[in-house]
Amino acid sequence: MRSKVFTKLLGLFVLLLVFDTLVMEIVFHRFAEHTAAATLGSLGREVFWSGLIALGIALPLAAWAANGISARLQRVIAFARRLAGGELTARLEKSSGTDEFSAMEAALNQTAERLDADFAELESNRHELAAMLDAMQEAVVAISADGLVRWSNAVMQRVARTQVRAGRPLVHSVRDPELLACVRGALEQREICSGRASSLAPGRVFEISAAPLPSGGALAVLHDVTGIEAAQKTRREFVANVSHELRTPLTSIQGYVETLIETPDVPPEMTREFLGVILKNATRMNRLTEDLLALASVESPDYKLTLQPTRASVLVKDAIQSLGGMVVDSGVKLQSAGAPNSMVMADADAMHQVFGNLIENSMKYAKDGKRIKVGARQLGSEVQFTVQDFGPGIASEHLGRIFERFYRVDKARSRESGGTGLGLAIVKHIVQAHGGRIWAESELGSGAQFHFTLPLAEPQPPPADPSPNTAAPPADVQPPASV
Repeated sequence: MRSKVFTKLLGLFVLLLVFDTLVMEIVFHRFAEHTAAATLGSLGREVFWSGLIALGIALPLAAWAANGISARLQRVIAFARRLAGGELTARLEKSSGTDEFSAMEAALNQTAERLDADFAELESNRHELAAMLDAMQEAVVAISADGLVRWSNAVMQRVARTQVRAGRPLVHSVRDPELLACVRGALEQREICSGRASSLAPGRVFEISAAPLPSGGALAVLHDVTGIEAAQKTRREFVANVSHELRTPLTSIQGYVETLIETPDVPPEMTREFLGVILKNATRMNRLTEDLLALASVESPDYKLTLQPTRASVLVKDAIQSLGGMVVDSGVKLQSAGAPNSMVMADADAMHQVFGNLIENSMKYAKDGKRIKVGARQLGSEVQFTVQDFGPGIASEHLGRIFERFYRVDKARSRESGGTGLGLAIVKHIVQAHGGRIWAESELGSGAQFHFTLPLAEPQPPPADPSPNTAAPPADVQPPASV
């Protein structure tokens, strides 16, 4: 670069020198017509040496000027290469001159500053967009026109069983046929394609929406509908179970009523028997309705409890005293297995329902054992309550499902005893609303134990000391005992 600049300057200097020589030659000839020969020789020598001296002075000056110009051009070229390499923070040193080079360097610095600011803004927008996509509940993956992964959010990385890497074909990371078919349809047909993926993650279902991108690729969004599917399945099962539970007593009532209507002379004994059956089935329907309303209440987000510190021993004692009459006619004894005086946070009415449902459930299977035990014990920061029967027990395959709605271990026996299959489900929701846990343990032939926990009440601060001006109570007056 420097040699090219020097060559151009030297060539310009030579042209100027030739031009100067031609002018001097013309002047010299005109002057020679009026000057003697001797004088002409001397004048020629002076012109020759003058030219040599001028050339000796011009060459270093040309080299110095070329070197300065070349150095500034080299700085500009190096600066441009740094910008092309992505170093947008590079700047040219500001010069104090006012020539064209200084103006060009200032303009280049302004261009670099603007590029740096624009790139920083784009990078910030990119990070913000990536953060927004990562915060989405949906899984998102972008695919290029040739089927390679361009980008995927954090949800997609968690959902896929293998890492979804950029630059790799989507089929290497995701093997779900529905997702691949939707992406292929969006890439080839340039239309929005929808589908449902059930093999992308075990036990989860996703709705797929793949849309073409203007750049030629496609964007796939996966929405997790596992909860919705489960809710719809639960609703269908619930409707089917309720319909089945209502159909049986309704059919019975309808049959007996039709018999009474169509038979003109029904003996009074048969009429009384038929009406007894009708009343029994109507009572069963009424109980089912009440249990459905109770279950809807405890499952509602608006379900509120009045939690108060209560001794565990008081809860067990109240349960035995208030529910003892319910088991008298069944020949089953309701016994206490002991309970600590630990304070727990509980709603008394809700706990009465919990113990009532558990004891009633145990009565159906405890007639062989002839007794039911209710007790409690403290375990760390909670108290574990237990309702134990000594009946035939529950098989292990049923233990994980007995708290589901309408689930029965012995369906025939449960319907015969008037059970609705909702009592344990109600108990589960009430206990969970208290912040506790519930489970069952059993072995065939050894009865069953139903356990639930309640958290301990936070210790109450001691009462403040009476002021010296407060009179002490008389000695014969005792303060009320704590509950």
